[in-house]
Amino acid sequence: MTVSASEPCAEWALTLHGFVDGELDAVHALQVERHLATCSHCARELERLQALKQVVGQQGVRWRTPDHVRAQVLEALTREAQVQERSQQPRSAQANDAGSRLLGWIRQWLFVPSLAALAASLFLVVAPLHDVSSLQDEIVAGHVRSLLANHLTDVATSDQHTVKPWFNGKIDFSPPVVDLAPQGFPLVGGRVDYIGGRVVAALIYRRNGHLINIFIWPAPAAAATTASRDGYNMASWSKDGLLFSAVSDVSADDINRLREVFAARTAG
Repeated sequence: MTVSASEPCAEWALTLHGFVDGELDAVHALQVERHLATCSHCARELERLQALKQVVGQQGVRWRTPDHVRAQVLEALTREAQVQERSQQPRSAQANDAGSRLLGWIRQWLFVPSLAALAASLFLVVAPLHDVSSLQDEIVAGHVRSLLANHLTDVATSDQHTVKPWFNGKIDFSPPVVDLAPQGFPLVGGRVDYIGGRVVAALIYRRNGHLINIFIWPAPAAAATTASRDGYNMASWSKDGLLFSAVSDVSADDINRLREVFAARTAG
């Protein structure tokens, strides 16, 4: 089939969506940038996707889940429950198979840009909760990944008034952003990441040459906790329907101090 002058390259279509959403690693992002420099069709498609994302992400706009989509999700869950009742597989195998099939079904919707956020939110409702140990492993992995993949920040600035509005349209909640330079924790920037089965906000702070990630996402209120895994210290706390989890190789005293000053600055 001949591609018209107005169509993007078919093999780059899905990759462009990942590029617009900031979901590609440094290697693949560079490949896209090189392709865009030589392909006017994909460059126009990128502009279209960016404009669409701005419309979908307008502040104050709410996108309601279509009733038929919700019904299909519930029907799929019912079928999976019936299959599990008849199956003789171990419980862990049942859960893995059901999750894989449901994830495959949801992925069918991701080719429609306006439904991408919808599919992600639906998956959050039906995905199994991570246990504490697994979640802590993901938090540490997210911190290390940001340092190794040269993807520490999507918006690099110490200006909290620039970082906070940058998140608009990229996530479905508004994280508090404060510069803690007077307290010894200057703001470095922010980005979006993927922790515990969902897209989260990440704020980056510096402490005596060490970098600290604070991952933020909506969650029920939980008691403040501290932990240490693989040489990294963590501190978690809740406020206003959001969960905050700070992680770094700084001392436990420093990570707890950051929690204290951040909570104090964001107290309403």
